[in-house]
Amino acid sequence: MIVKNILSEELLTLAEVKEALEEIRLKRTDEPEELGYELRRAIKHADIFSEGTATDSREMVEELSGLEKMNPEISIKISDIRPKTKDEIRAIYAKERFTLTEEDLEAILDIVLRR
Repeated sequence: MIVKNILSEELLTLAEVKEALEEIRLKRTDEPEELGYELRRAIKHADIFSEGTATDSREMVEELSGLEKMNPEISIKISDIRPKTKDEIRAIYAKERFTLTEEDLEAILDIVLRR
C-alpha cells in the first residue's frame, strides 16, 4: 500500500492505541481472513506495554498539558511510560533545551503517581 498524503494526524496514548487495535481485531476476526503479521505484533506490543485505560491516560495527558514546560508529545510520553522517579522524568526531558526545576518535577510526579 502506498500512502500519497496524510489526511489528518492525532497523538494517541498507548492505551488508546490498544483500544483502537482491539476494535480492529474484533472486526477482522468476523471475517474469514487471518490477521496480518504487523497487526498481530502491534496488538501484542500494545498489550504488553500499555498501562491503565484509554480514558485514564487521556485525563492524565490533559492534566499534564496544563503544566508549564509541557508539550503534547512529552505529555503523551509521560502517560505511556508512567515514570516513578524524578530521574525517569529527567530522562524524558533530556533532549529538551531547558531543565526542570524541583517544583516542576514534583508536579509531574504528583500527577503520575495519583493515577
